[in-house]
Amino acid sequence: MKEIVVISGKGGTGKTSLVASFAALAKNAVFADCDVDAADLHLILKPEIKETHDFSGGKKASIITEKCIDCGKCEQICVFDAVVASGQKKYKINSSSCEGCGVCVHFCPVAAINFEPAVNGQWFLSDTRFGPMVHAKLGIGEENSGKLVSLIRKEAKKIAEQKNKDFLIIDGSPGIGCPVIASITAADFVLVVTEPTMSGEHDLARVVKLAEHFKVPVAVCINKYDINQQIADRIKKNSENSNVPVLGMIPYDNKVTQAQIKANAIVEFANGRLKESVELVWQKTIEILNKKES
Repeated sequence: MKEIVVISGKGGTGKTSLVASFAALAKNAVFADCDVDAADLHLILKPEIKETHDFSGGKKASIITEKCIDCGKCEQICVFDAVVASGQKKYKINSSSCEGCGVCVHFCPVAAINFEPAVNGQWFLSDTRFGPMVHAKLGIGEENSGKLVSLIRKEAKKIAEQKNKDFLIIDGSPGIGCPVIASITAADFVLVVTEPTMSGEHDLARVVKLAEHFKVPVAVCINKYDINQQIADRIKKNSENSNVPVLGMIPYDNKVTQAQIKANAIVEFANGRLKESVELVWQKTIEILNKKES
């Protein structure tokens, strides 16, 4: 089983659209949406949820009112301003502000603070028209998305091994933060989707450097290349000079938006140059994986 992770230096480059097409083109694969802070692969793959599980990425503090002596110690030491007092000096903890550090629990003189695992979101095992999918929904304002990404990858790998799948295709997060690191570590291949803009070019360099740091084979796909041919050519030249292959250059086309509206992958909806350019990226991805295996 080969693990392919598709990421981007910035949001809006077309990463998820490309992953959906990979899902349509792969004949024996499992899919995972690891962009848990803004998951949207489900909008195209339309998963039918089979299992739902709570996710706890940390703990939250809460005051036991009947034990609290209103000393105010917790309010004094909380650097996150999560402890608030009501009019009668009765204290409570704002769960949205609590970072789960546990300092208030340690210093409370009467052990009047609970410190319990918090439910930060949910994760799902689903079926799609292309195969099994693991995905998640992080709660509003919740953190620890890196832990959730690691959990999703673990569950997706388990399914891939149990069902003898050829590929695990992952829709990763944009940027270079913790969720991205959790998505790409020990993967077989990383494909970075970029666009020919100044920000796209800058962020591409950062995310390629990140993949190289973790010694993961990396390649580039330039989406909407024809909105700025000059920058697209420069990205291609700089990538190849850095021994980072460019697997394809996908043209801008309104059919991508039309496919999204109909909840279709690009290769399901479009024909001609657009479809062929996406299929070429997939073919070259397989070629790289086969070379790595041999």
